Amino acid sequence: MEVLWSVITMGALGFLFSFGLVIAYRKLRVHEDPKIEKVAEILPQANCGACGYAGCRAFAEAVVKGETTPNGCPVGDADVVKQIAETLGVSAAEVVKKVARLHCRGTHEAAKNRGVYIGISTCGAAHLIGGNKQCSYGCLHFGDCARTCPFDAIYMSEEGLPIVIEDKCTACGKCVEACPRNLFELHPVSQGIIVFCRSKDRGPVSRKVCKNACIACGICSRACPEAIVIENNLAIITDYKKIDPEKIPEVEKCPTDSIGRLKKEDEG
Repeated sequence: MEVLWSVITMGALGFLFSFGLVIAYRKLRVHEDPKIEKVAEILPQANCGACGYAGCRAFAEAVVKGETTPNGCPVGDADVVKQIAETLGVSAAEVVKKVARLHCRGTHEAAKNRGVYIGISTCGAAHLIGGNKQCSYGCLHFGDCARTCPFDAIYMSEEGLPIVIEDKCTACGKCVEACPRNLFELHPVSQGIIVFCRSKDRGPVSRKVCKNACIACGICSRACPEAIVIENNLAIITDYKKIDPEKIPEVEKCPTDSIGRLKKEDEG
C-alpha cells in the first residue's frame, strides 16, 4: 500500500511540475522573428566578426531588428545583400568590394636588418623589442597576417612581404588587426594607387634604412596637390577620388617607388 501511494504521489508531482513548465514556457518564451533564421541561412557562415557582431547569427538578429544594414557583412557579395534585402522587404544598398592592401615595400633586399633576430617568430613578438629591421615602421616579415587570414587570401612572398590574393580577400579585417605596425588597410578594389610606406622619419633617415621608403620629397604632392599632401615626413592621399588619372605618371616619378599604382596596368 505504501508503495502504491508513493507511485501515485510521484506521478501527481510529475504531472504538476510538467503542467507548471508548460505554463512557464507559454508565458516566458521569446518569440523569434522567423526572418532571423532565413537571413542567417543566406549569410556565408564565416563567423569572422568583421561586421562588428559575434558571428553570422548575431548579425542576422541585428539586421532583422534594423540595427544594421543588409550590406553590413563585408564577406557577403552583392547576391547575398540582394537576398537579405528581399527577405526583409527593403532596398539593397550598393556593395563596393573591398580588399586588404599592404602599405609597405620593405622587402628583404630593400629594408636593412638591425641584426640577427633570435626569438619567437611572430610579428607581434618581434615588434615588442623593436623588430629585426632598422625601419621601425615597416613590415616585420613573420607573416602574422597570413596566419590569421581565415580565407587563405594572404601568403608570404620570397621577398618577405605578404601578398594579398584579391579574388579570395573578403575584407574581413583580420589582417588589419593582426599587423602590429598598422600596415594594412581596406580599400575599394578599384582604388589602385596607394602610398607604400608608413615611415614618419625624415627623408635621409628613411632612405638610409629602406630603399623604398617615402623621403617626403614632395614630387607626388606637387603633381597632384588636390589629393596628396606631405604630413609628418610622409605622403598622404587625402582624397582618392580627386586623383586625376592623367597626373598619375607624374606622381609615379617618385624616386623610391613609395607611391603609385598597385599594378602598373591599373588606370588609377
